[in-house]
Amino acid sequence: MASILVVDDELSMREFLSIFLEKHGYTVRTAANGEKALHMVQEEHFDLTISDIRMPGMNGLELLARLKALQPELTCILITAFASPDDAVLAMKNGAFDYITKPFNLDEVKRIVECALHKKEAQAGQIEDTFPEIIGQSPEMLKIFDLIRRIAPTPANVLIYGESGTGKELVAQAIHNRSQMADKPFVPIICSAIPETLLESELFGHAKGAFTGAVADKPGLFHLASGGTAFLDEIGELTPTIQTKLLRVLQEREYMPVGSTKTLQFNARIITATNRILEQEVIDGNFREDLYYRLAVVPIRVPPLRERGGDIPLLVDYFLRKYAQLLGKNMQTISSYGMEVLMQYDFPGNVRELENIIERGVAMESSNIILPDNLILSTHSRKKRGMAVTLASGEQKSDTEHKAAMFVAARDEEELFERGLEAVLEDVERSLILHALTKADNSKTKAAKLLKLGFRSLRYRTKKLGID
Repeated sequence: MASILVVDDELSMREFLSIFLEKHGYTVRTAANGEKALHMVQEEHFDLTISDIRMPGMNGLELLARLKALQPELTCILITAFASPDDAVLAMKNGAFDYITKPFNLDEVKRIVECALHKKEAQAGQIEDTFPEIIGQSPEMLKIFDLIRRIAPTPANVLIYGESGTGKELVAQAIHNRSQMADKPFVPIICSAIPETLLESELFGHAKGAFTGAVADKPGLFHLASGGTAFLDEIGELTPTIQTKLLRVLQEREYMPVGSTKTLQFNARIITATNRILEQEVIDGNFREDLYYRLAVVPIRVPPLRERGGDIPLLVDYFLRKYAQLLGKNMQTISSYGMEVLMQYDFPGNVRELENIIERGVAMESSNIILPDNLILSTHSRKKRGMAVTLASGEQKSDTEHKAAMFVAARDEEELFERGLEAVLEDVERSLILHALTKADNSKTKAAKLLKLGFRSLRYRTKKLGID
């Protein structure tokens, strides 16, 4: 397992993180300050460092810069009790993998550590990415990968089903790429995008003069896919007439172009996809039962993103790099707070929606780290904790509503309501006062001005909250 160096001037925090990380199988060493950490990194190998920012002597940002100068490939995470957007941006600019705040959400710490180490291994080529078409390492996707490996070499027809935006065409492409037909064409067609009067011609082709505008013979999808794979997306949208003709193609392995008397041989594999439940369509009489069984020799269900949440960090990283390059931005990561918002959201639009969110975030962000304010989520979330940040319909929330939604979206809504308003507000008040005192170098007069309070009011509040 990976070796982790924890750097913190507080003994209790070093011991706490050591116990937690060792429990999850990591080898952990600790250092009480930056100077000791630098010495240990020169003497020992570490895969990851986790360092506090506020420490006597060399602070965490200075340590980060010196560690990166010493070992550029070393992955670093910074932690602090005083969350500051300026520190977050500076940390990311200096090469930190992520930035998290105390008190810790242990699940979040575990996720960030795993994600950091996974990215390091992938960059070092230690993780074999056997499916570059599909981003995913969750158990749900690993099962699909195994199924693809088993069925790809066979000529069996495959029906891929799942919600819109889950990546069904990517699965079809992966099957084709690992088949004996990989060097032959992969020809996709979206059945719902073409009217019935034209779909028959698109599938089977047509002869010259078959209808007005048919000025020459035109080959159809089945001809173009000869020897390869014909991918029919949204197969559940086919009309009964086209269903009957497609069934004949599958049974007889031949077809006739529109307006032609010549029969052509069909020698392509058919992979279909749908976001409908075809079994129910058969029961309702909307889809031919015999055609369904011809198409679904091997059915594959692609799970929605809410069922494979473990893949969200990998997908975010992929889309972040993709759109940073396309848009010419030096975008390196997303804040841990922003990632927490995404992890609690249920993505009714699935992977396609996540890609849209990240593309928009990269376009809108002015720094090199995506902050929660630039994550625009849909209002159609099915999770209680997946509260919307900005209405996708274009309706604007007030600034207060926006901040309230952000606050709840990144936390456990049920826990907030269980604790009650007074307890939650007390935590917020304490955090703001501590942050103001830190920025004011512990001057209560300056802190009071930052908070727009009178000096006596601040003194009363610090005493009430037990702040020394």
